Amino acid sequence: MVHIFSRPSGRIGRTGRMAGGLVLAVALLALAGCASVPPPDTSMNQAQALLQSARDAGAADYDPVDLGFAQAKFQQAQTAMAARKYADAANLAEEARADAELARTRAQLGSARAQIQAKVEENHRLRQQTGQAPAQPAPAAAPASGSSAPETLQDMPAPSASVLSAPLPQNGGFQPVPAPSASTHTNDGGQR
Repeated sequence: MVHIFSRPSGRIGRTGRMAGGLVLAVALLALAGCASVPPPDTSMNQAQALLQSARDAGAADYDPVDLGFAQAKFQQAQTAMAARKYADAANLAEEARADAELARTRAQLGSARAQIQAKVEENHRLRQQTGQAPAQPAPAAAPASGSSAPETLQDMPAPSASVLSAPLPQNGGFQPVPAPSASTHTNDGGQR
């Protein structure tokens, strides 16, 4: 006799399919939960703090281009945060932070240069008031006429500690270290 096996009909078949689908849905949700990126709150806060620091350092005056880049990237990061695209927001916040740091550093450099220039001009003005001529090397040829040419500011001389020593010989690049003579070393590596 031949027995033909058929699928069970009714509740048992539907329950098995529903249980399988439920297990699959739970597994997908678990994987999706593990793959999500947390909001980059720390990166956003750091970028915002550096943007403010760059503005305070005068980046709007000394480096408006990099400050503009930083502000634009920060706004894009805020938009990505609102759309819950946290990986994009983290990347954009990091770029905004780097641009803001560059703008702040360039602003500090520009400010320092302006302060130096102001001090040089103040020193020049004080020397003129006291009647002292600035310590500058004499020109090679003095003007023959009695007219005075306008003085130009010259770079500060290098300190005496920066004087270079005599140049090394250039006959072949690096000089090899002389090989030890046989009279000072024994075969076992020790000295005599």
